[in-house]
Amino acid sequence: MRPSSQGTVEPVAALPTDAPAGVLLDDEGVLSAAVPATATAEAVELCVLGESGERRVELGRHDDGSWRGSVTGVAPGQGYGLRVHGPWSPTTGVRTDPAKLLVDPWARQVGGRFTSLAAAVSHVGDDPFGARSDVDSAGSVPFGVVAAPTSFGPVERPTVPWRDTVVYETHVRDLTMRHPEVPAALRGTYGGVAHPAVVEHLRSLGVTTVELLPVFANAPEPSLMARGAHNHWGYSTLAYLAPEPRYAAVPGQELAEVRAMVDTLHAAGLEVVLDVVFNHSCEGGVGGPSLSWRGLDAPSWYQLDGSGRDIDLTGCGNTFDAGSGLVRRLVLDCLRYWVTTMGVDGFRFDLASTMGRPGGSEFSPHAPLLADIAADPVLATVKLIAEPWDATGEGFQVGGFGPEWAEWNGRYRDGVRDFWRGHGPVSEIVTRFAGSSDIYWPGRTPAASVNFVTAHDGFTLRDLVSYDHKHNEAHGEDNRDGTDDNRSWNSGVEGPSSDAAIEALRARRMRNLLATLGLSAGTPMLLGGDELGHTQGGDNNAYCMDDETSWRSWPADRSLADFVARVFALRRSIPELRRDDFYYGHSGLADDEVPDIVWLSETGRELGPEDWPHPLRTLVVRVRSASSLLVVLHAGPEPVEVTLPGEYRDATWGPVLDSGAATGEPGDATAHAAGSVVTVAPHTFLGFRSA
Repeated sequence: MRPSSQGTVEPVAALPTDAPAGVLLDDEGVLSAAVPATATAEAVELCVLGESGERRVELGRHDDGSWRGSVTGVAPGQGYGLRVHGPWSPTTGVRTDPAKLLVDPWARQVGGRFTSLAAAVSHVGDDPFGARSDVDSAGSVPFGVVAAPTSFGPVERPTVPWRDTVVYETHVRDLTMRHPEVPAALRGTYGGVAHPAVVEHLRSLGVTTVELLPVFANAPEPSLMARGAHNHWGYSTLAYLAPEPRYAAVPGQELAEVRAMVDTLHAAGLEVVLDVVFNHSCEGGVGGPSLSWRGLDAPSWYQLDGSGRDIDLTGCGNTFDAGSGLVRRLVLDCLRYWVTTMGVDGFRFDLASTMGRPGGSEFSPHAPLLADIAADPVLATVKLIAEPWDATGEGFQVGGFGPEWAEWNGRYRDGVRDFWRGHGPVSEIVTRFAGSSDIYWPGRTPAASVNFVTAHDGFTLRDLVSYDHKHNEAHGEDNRDGTDDNRSWNSGVEGPSSDAAIEALRARRMRNLLATLGLSAGTPMLLGGDELGHTQGGDNNAYCMDDETSWRSWPADRSLADFVARVFALRRSIPELRRDDFYYGHSGLADDEVPDIVWLSETGRELGPEDWPHPLRTLVVRVRSASSLLVVLHAGPEPVEVTLPGEYRDATWGPVLDSGAATGEPGDATAHAAGSVVTVAPHTFLGFRSA
């Protein structure tokens, strides 16, 4: 047994070798620890925290290399941590430091706050390769909290088919911090998301699946700590099985509140998908703190170079090694836990390309971690969505994932933005509107393309039509952070405008983008707040802005939300828009058959390959159905005369959608005869149904 700075170390109690990883409490008050094998540790202590100091138990090393033991007389809510003894060899990445209290990677709950970077780093001074620090970090860093044994009931899932899925991306706090009908005590909490007024709003839009920005326990990165800021979005994970405690209405009740939120949304027919971050952690680069993985065994968790420095594929200072057995076990345990115990319906994987690049290698869809996920029987029942890129050029892998995955389609975002601001060849909007067969055929269906125009990362929809340039000065980074590739157009004035004509143009352009998103083949994803016209004042990277910049405004005027609801209702009414295969066009048809999709010019001329390279600004699309859909996308600055087609057995075309109207309801629903000519206003999206 090793000496302790806070009393004696208790002898180890035996634990079965098949015990689950982590520190768990049973009904008898026995706290059992099973810390997976590390290559460098000489001893591992389980530290139970109390008012009089730490109660330490030195865990025993078992044949499989893991550290195991148990302690009695522990109650739910008690804090605990791990301390690791071993060598100090920073040039090989080994930073063992028993002065650092570490969070169990499998912790179900966390407590405490990260208040001192100086106390948390394992080296002395500013040199991460200098001497080992003997400063005790307890009291300055988060710790695990002993969770009561869970006893939630069975999960009753909506199980929405992919073809019918409409995703709503939102942040727990942003959704309700300013909601007038949510009680103050519930604003910004899991319970706020489940409030009847919020649930009714989501249902009224026609969305099916709520995608929450990270809800795992997180801590600020070193760079944010240095300037007193916090990672508001939560892409700085501290514990993968623990809900973020700040979002609980009642401190310490976050597990029950998350499960209650999930059950309430399920009862309303809404799925819950979690944004998960397995590419990096909150510990930052080599000079960052030892909060968990770095102190346990950095070379077994992180990608490191030959000098012991972190390889950064994420732009966040470090990268987990997707080939590591420890990483793979934690990821699988985490995902299964959130599905089976917490009841969620799927995951969106942040910077997912890193999961296919073990050791920093070239991307492979068959990489070990991706193969583990694809083969897991529990995960086969839920939605898996990849963000198919990382912070490097080699990581851009849109279309590169396997058939089990849907993907955020960044090419859809760029193509739709370009068309509606008057840029790019018409081939791009044609291909994206039709489901991106160039990316996903033949191995996947159109639903694999998660279509989006805006997301949390970038401009909101309102800002996309109001700003040419990002305005991130409030972050304290001299406006260097955030992308410069916004593909936006400010409609004539940068930022707020008192010009009624400019504001009307902006409103119409927002509706154009929303209509395109809702009626394209694929899986539409709406950024929460876009249906309310929320602005971030030109901030396109509000990751550290936990204030009115990010918090959703709830205007009395619901016309834009009504427009969204109208678009998604139209989508639901046309099965051909929710396809299990791609459009065929004329392929294989007899002369008298009607193609499932036709692309036309404003004169009614059918477009073909000779037209695709050109920057056409008016596009007419006919989609065959029992009552066929005709849409007109006009991105030009002048009115245009459009001939409504009549050569495909259509008799009349009745207006059903007009982006020139606040709610999308056409002012005149009179049907037009096939072959007649209608005048389309500048920057307008129109929809018609055939008789």
